[in-house]
Parts: sequence; C-alpha cells; structure tokens
Amino acid sequence: MNIERTAEPTRLRPAARVTPVAPVAPVATAGGRRCAVRWLGRIGYGAALGLQEEAATALKRAQRDGLAPADESLFLLEHEAVITLGRNAVDGDVLADPRRLAALGVAVERTNRGGQVTYHGPGQLVGYPVLDLAPDRRDVGRYLRDLEEVLIRTLARFEIAGRREPGWTGVWVGDEKIAAIGVHLSRWVTTHGFALNVSTDLAHFGLIVPCGITTHGVTSVARCLARAVPLEEVAGRLVPEFAAVFGREMKADHALAGGHAPAGSAAPVAGGVPA
Repeated sequence: MNIERTAEPTRLRPAARVTPVAPVAPVATAGGRRCAVRWLGRIGYGAALGLQEEAATALKRAQRDGLAPADESLFLLEHEAVITLGRNAVDGDVLADPRRLAALGVAVERTNRGGQVTYHGPGQLVGYPVLDLAPDRRDVGRYLRDLEEVLIRTLARFEIAGRREPGWTGVWVGDEKIAAIGVHLSRWVTTHGFALNVSTDLAHFGLIVPCGITTHGVTSVARCLARAVPLEEVAGRLVPEFAAVFGREMKADHALAGGHAPAGSAAPVAGGVPA
C-alpha cells in the first residue's frame, strides 16, 4: 500500500533575515506502546531508507512469528539536497537538467513510495515513523490526519497557525505549504513520513513540479518567524506532540534541544522529556 500527496508548490518569495531563538522545553504526556526516537542528524537518503527498512522488517517479523511487538521507531533527521521520485513520477516532473542539478549538488533518487516528486535538503526536519498500526489504528486516512495533527501542534508551539488544505495531504500556513507528507504501508507497518521546512532553501522547490501544483507557494518556520530556529529544537518540540497524538511512550537516544534523555541514553521518556 502506497499513499503519497507531497505536492510542494513553486511560487516563492524572498526569504526573511533571521536571528537565533532560545529553546523551550516541551510538555510531558503519557505514553503507551514504546517508540524509540533516533536523531540521525544529516544523513544520506539511501542510508536513512536502509534504517527504516531494517526497523520495518523487525516489526513485520514479530507480526509473522506471533512474538511480542518490537519497539517502533521515529527517525528524525535532515537530508543532503535530494529530489526523490515516487512511483508515479514522470520525466517532466524535474525541471532542471542533470548538469544544473549536479552544479547545485542536488542528487536524484527513485523510491518505492507512491506519488510523484519532492525535494529534501538541509534545514528541513524529516521524520520517518516506523510504526505497526495494527490492530487498533488500521486506517490510512486517520494515519495521514494524525501526522498532520503532530505537525500542526508542533507549529503551534512556535505560535505558527498551521492548517489543513481540503483535498491535499500536508500542512499549510496561509496559502503556502510548510510540510509535506508521503507514506508507504506494508502489512500496516509504516515507512517514509513527513518533511517540515524549518530553514530550508525554498528556491530548490523551483527545480521540480510536485504533483503539478504551481498556484501556491512554500514557506518555512524561519520565514514565518523572521528568525532562525535550530532544527533540533523543532525536533524536540515535535516528539511530545507525536507521543500525545499516537499514544506512544517515547524512548530517546539523543539529547534534543527541546528536552530528551542524555545522548546515548536508552531510558524511556514520557512525551519526549526525561522521565
């Protein structure tokens, strides 16, 4: 099962000048099933895909063999500049020729997800939840809406009013898109996920025609706030919202700016803060 609607529009405005903002600790929430949070930093697309596949295989093996469920995973990271092509992508979805992409340092990767083409790059918070939606959350539409809710709540922590756009999957601020969602499900185990523009170079969205949409713009957290926000701080604020929406007990292995267990710790955390 493949579901993806990651349309990223291409109308752009000049980016705002930004300055740093201090982190704010997240609010703890109660959890349920255990989910390991792994901050990967900047990582190549193929390497991140391999980690997802490994985690998904463990969950499906537990299903198959009737074992106790393996821990789920939430991989948080940013990618090097890359255009990813879904199974419905066509040659015309990439506007830039290979020579220009090479000059810009933008790679191109084909994926097994549904949908067409999207962009990932530095300054974009990417989240890959590897969850087993069985037995109580086997509803694709609900899963997409839940991911949107996590992102909307995360933006609200920065006093940014995220919203849904009827007919599309993702999160918008005004008439501009700030987060894309594209997922793959196999035996109700999820891979791929979401991408939230934090301080992304939005000009790179002009290299593609995502789902053919050209009538709306893209934006980012930095542009909305007219100041810089560290990527790890956004990740730290997202984790408790993920815990609350999905009813998970988050287990951190890295200290994020929003508040997590010390780096290298595997101690459980409720909603992303030290227990």
